[in-house]
Amino acid sequence: MMSIRALLQGFWASAVGDRRLSSTKQLSELKKQIPSLYGLLSVNAIALAITHYSLAPTYLTVAVPGLLVLSCLFRIARWRRMEPSQMSELEATRKLNRTIIVTTLFTVPFSLWGMSLYEFGGPNEHGHVTVFAAITVIGCVLCLTHLPVAAYLMVGLMMVLFLPFYIAQANLVSIAIAINVALVIAVIVRVVRGSFESFAHMVEAQSEADRLHQMTRQQALTDSLTNLPNRRQFFEKLQDLCANERSGYCALALFDLDRFKPINDTFGHQYGDIVLIEIGRRLNVFARTDIIVGRLGGDEFGLIVSSEKAISNLAAFCRSICDVLQQPIHVGGFDLTTSCTCGAAETKNAFKEGNKLFERADYALYYGKDHFRNDVTVFSNQHERELLAEQAIETGLRSAKLADELSLAYQPIADIATGRITAVEALARWRSPALGDVPPGRFISAAERCGIMHALTMMLLGKLLQDSAAIPSEIGVSFNLSAHDLSSHDTVMAIVAAVRASDLDPRRLTFELTETALIRDFELAQRAIKALKDSGAQIALDDFGTGYSSFSYLHQMSFDKIKIDRSFVSKIDTNHGRRIIASIADLCHGLGLVSIVEGIETAEQLAAVKRCGCLFGQGYYIGRPISLYDLQNVIGPQPINAKTGTYHAR
Repeated sequence: MMSIRALLQGFWASAVGDRRLSSTKQLSELKKQIPSLYGLLSVNAIALAITHYSLAPTYLTVAVPGLLVLSCLFRIARWRRMEPSQMSELEATRKLNRTIIVTTLFTVPFSLWGMSLYEFGGPNEHGHVTVFAAITVIGCVLCLTHLPVAAYLMVGLMMVLFLPFYIAQANLVSIAIAINVALVIAVIVRVVRGSFESFAHMVEAQSEADRLHQMTRQQALTDSLTNLPNRRQFFEKLQDLCANERSGYCALALFDLDRFKPINDTFGHQYGDIVLIEIGRRLNVFARTDIIVGRLGGDEFGLIVSSEKAISNLAAFCRSICDVLQQPIHVGGFDLTTSCTCGAAETKNAFKEGNKLFERADYALYYGKDHFRNDVTVFSNQHERELLAEQAIETGLRSAKLADELSLAYQPIADIATGRITAVEALARWRSPALGDVPPGRFISAAERCGIMHALTMMLLGKLLQDSAAIPSEIGVSFNLSAHDLSSHDTVMAIVAAVRASDLDPRRLTFELTETALIRDFELAQRAIKALKDSGAQIALDDFGTGYSSFSYLHQMSFDKIKIDRSFVSKIDTNHGRRIIASIADLCHGLGLVSIVEGIETAEQLAAVKRCGCLFGQGYYIGRPISLYDLQNVIGPQPINAKTGTYHAR
């Protein structure tokens, strides 16, 4: 049989450490009630002492109650200073155990003192002692609702002392009072037990709701693939850091995997996910209290350094991370390697300048991708000036009268064999009253960032369709589409509708796309190209040879023309350079594609390109970009240059 000790231990554990409750929560609720308990004891003691002051000895009406009241006031002060929220569960549990002992022991002196006063006075005073005992027990039980074991022990001890005492008075009234009080207290104890059960269930439900909320929040703030903080959590931590007036040094670094897209396309998303998981694991090695790592989306990761002591040199630190990320990843028998470009920014005062960190790091990243791939670019004063210039361009675009300020220049594309102009490429121009002539590369990027690329594209296309009526029908026209254009279904459909509504024969029209436009979303690009070709237009792959996967695109996309990047022409004076261009020309011939060489700037380059078997050429030697008016003046009666066999519109 279970021993009495085991039963008591089980009772104590179930009442004190209810597994549904945290001890800190239980203690927090008790803190609201325990001072009231000691206050009740003090008031009852003072009242009883006053009614017996002239009847009982001074030590019973002054000294003893004085000590009892002082003890209660001391306990009230201790409880008011206590902060359960700052305690551990173990500390809170120990405090609950001490509370049970102390409140139970407090019962003894109060009970004995009350009974000692019973012999003094008449029926009224006897009644007051009885009321004192009953109210004290009932009040204490109610105040100890959230610690039932203390209430049970107090009731038990009071009943052990008071019931025999009243029954021993040997009169019917005293016995009736004792039984009546016992029954009332028993009912109250039952109610208290039910109240505690309801409280326990409520706390349990709240704890479960908090747990689910915390789990949901954690899921919302964590990248499901890498288990790193996601973009939302990353920026929350950055904002918290910047909102702290004490924040000093802070650095932000962004890492972009340059060759991840080819891995995903070649080996599939499963391999790509494994690569991202491994990259996340490697990055997480650098995480510390003052270094936060996160995945910002796709193949872009971020890192926040909140202490200058964490690193000695930002560029060197980021470069060491890039070196780790670029190590081969063994997946399914393949060693997959990704290159990494990093953009970083730092400040000595995160509170004042922290909100600019991401903008600066992002600018450094994309500047690095354009100029220093596979390396680290730290935002500098020069970058600051360029960023301010870009912001000025964005502001100018938003307030510009684009219909009046935008125009097109046309650069000839010639048949290398005959020198005849066969097509012209429409190039966007913007002359701002405030900024002057803004380079296309800068205002096109700004338009994408501002969200006005659709309007700008349609405006420029409208000008081309209108100008094409003044260009001889045997000369084709080319129009450049950005990655933003190609990834927007609405823009593609608007382009198709505009072409069909115009008087331009769509067979004269060629849309030029860069590989950057294709790799943003390959499937979306395929659908866009199909829609454009269905309109009757042709498609050219611009800047061929500069990307990682150009050859694979030739098989998967329905191109009509290939424009060989100018970087190959600059090396055509070498055997290696000539062989590359000749190989691309042969590839185009074998696939039935038209080859156009860009960047021809000298007669020697033109002659070399011709020997390589290329069909068409474009560049400053053949013709600079000119206005429609100038184009009309030269494409008609102008003869071909007798010396070079080409026409020069320079």
